[in-house]
Amino acid sequence: MKTIKHILTRYTAFLWALLKPLGVWGVFLTAALDGAALGLPVDAVIAGYVYEDRVRFLLYVVLASAGSALGSSVLYLVGYLGGEALLRKRMPPERFEKIHRSFDQHEFWAVMFPAMLPPPTPFKLFVLSAAVFEMNFGHFLLAVFAGRFVRFLLLSLLTIEFGPRFVDLVGKIVGHHFWWVVAVLGLLIALWLLVRSRRRKKKNRTSPGEEPPAE
Repeated sequence: MKTIKHILTRYTAFLWALLKPLGVWGVFLTAALDGAALGLPVDAVIAGYVYEDRVRFLLYVVLASAGSALGSSVLYLVGYLGGEALLRKRMPPERFEKIHRSFDQHEFWAVMFPAMLPPPTPFKLFVLSAAVFEMNFGHFLLAVFAGRFVRFLLLSLLTIEFGPRFVDLVGKIVGHHFWWVVAVLGLLIALWLLVRSRRRKKKNRTSPGEEPPAE
């Protein structure tokens, strides 16, 4: 256990030494490389930047979200060029068809919702799926950016409130109770969509209709 902690400490120090000369762009680069499947500790990096420079936390959120969307476009290209065979190898047919149906019905949410969730969410599988099921590329980038923006904004606000160490605590909680976290977030989104739908219907009912033409 001590050896693992020592390796992680050395790795973190090495990563920060690389990012320091880049300034604010270090967040963008980390998120882009992580999105392109290199698996960097993007949450810890963002938390570190935000904690050291709280005034510009929103800038870091935007840069990280944009970097993640850009990096994910690499995986999107991989999926577009031949990701269906890869997906079918990595998941049972039932799950493949389930994800396919979710893209047919709500493709934007099928990408944005996983983008909001922290590890161990298999987000890269959804990125590949977006390409395989021919999601519009512009909509794909917007969905990734929107989902990551929500995730990184919450991360930044919690970091400002509790400090960067809470990232490890959240990671442990999510790791042990992943499906509970997914269920709660899914319920919140469903409630938001329901309230939004009812407001639209109420607005349509109360809006004045067109008067019939005079004879």
